[in-house]
Amino acid sequence: MGGARLGQPGTQVNLASGVPVLPKDLSARSWIVADAETGDVLAAHNAHWRLAPASTLKMLFADTLLPKWPGTTEHKVEPSDLAGIGAGSSMVGIKEEETYTVHDLWLGVFLRSGNDAVHVLSAMNGGVENTVAEMNEHAEELQALDTYVVSPDGYDAEKQVSSAYDLTLIARSGLQKKDFREYSSTVSAKFPGETKKNKKGKKVRGTFEIQNTNRLLAGDADVPVYQGIAGVKNGNTTNAGATFTGVAERDGKVLLVTVMNPQKNESNEVYKETARLFDWGFKAAGKVRPVGELVPPKSAAPAGAQPGPSVSAGEAGGAGEHVGAAGTNAVVSTTATGGTDGIGVALGITGGVLVLLAGGAFLVNRRWPLPDLVRRRPRP
Repeated sequence: MGGARLGQPGTQVNLASGVPVLPKDLSARSWIVADAETGDVLAAHNAHWRLAPASTLKMLFADTLLPKWPGTTEHKVEPSDLAGIGAGSSMVGIKEEETYTVHDLWLGVFLRSGNDAVHVLSAMNGGVENTVAEMNEHAEELQALDTYVVSPDGYDAEKQVSSAYDLTLIARSGLQKKDFREYSSTVSAKFPGETKKNKKGKKVRGTFEIQNTNRLLAGDADVPVYQGIAGVKNGNTTNAGATFTGVAERDGKVLLVTVMNPQKNESNEVYKETARLFDWGFKAAGKVRPVGELVPPKSAAPAGAQPGPSVSAGEAGGAGEHVGAAGTNAVVSTTATGGTDGIGVALGITGGVLVLLAGGAFLVNRRWPLPDLVRRRPRP
């Protein structure tokens, strides 16, 4: 899928005069660098190697379920909603018998990678089994054929696999949804706490702050915020190791990078290797000849046509109507070279990534306006 080169083992790249060499210190078992707009794969390493995805699989969960309910929908959590969560799972802190909005639950999924939030949303969707079936069906529609879902939260499970290629396809699809872009770009938010009685005996419910575990978005002691970063999702389990798919913008170029299971045992290595691949991709874009492509969903490909994107100055509506959700802190990054805001791209890229329009056309618009949809976050 995506071209014969991508099915070959090892590193695939077309080096030529003027094309920068790839970083020499990459240890990931699999990775891919792609243009989010054109679908061109600039370079890849074992792109279709089927590996455990960890919580990057939550991108498929979100892309499948996000259209189901408005963010204002409320749900009271029953004990059965939280049944079957794997031992040692990442949790946002959902409590039984408390009521949460769907917006709250999605913040828990994206920021804290909360398996408890995934299970509550799955319960609202008819249960884990039904949700898994819908996710597998959606993966097939996206032509993410290396992916097989067993657990909707990405928790290690026998036969559950994906690939760097598929995770990139899934991220590209998700980024067409403005709520997906908002949640994946949110750095911190207030999350509802547990209802308790105060000193006067009155029931009160406070909030607590949750931070995004995507270190390229939120930063860490040994990883600075990546300039132009706009999401998407990280993961880490015993079987999968560390996994990550990110989207970033610089000087009008929007790239997707997926890195799976770095073998180098260093803190935040998956983010460090992702950052190096982003740096390479932005230098190589426009110079390197692609080694493959991200294919369109089945429903977007014209009848009888070979898979692959067609370039057109298409347009899609909706992004201009979006406003940042109250209680969230979404990041806007500006590149050191003066590029446009990465999160502005992430939130306004409805026409900039692949867009499905009436009639099934699969269009690309490189110059979608970038409305100022989020509050700016000061930089050190």
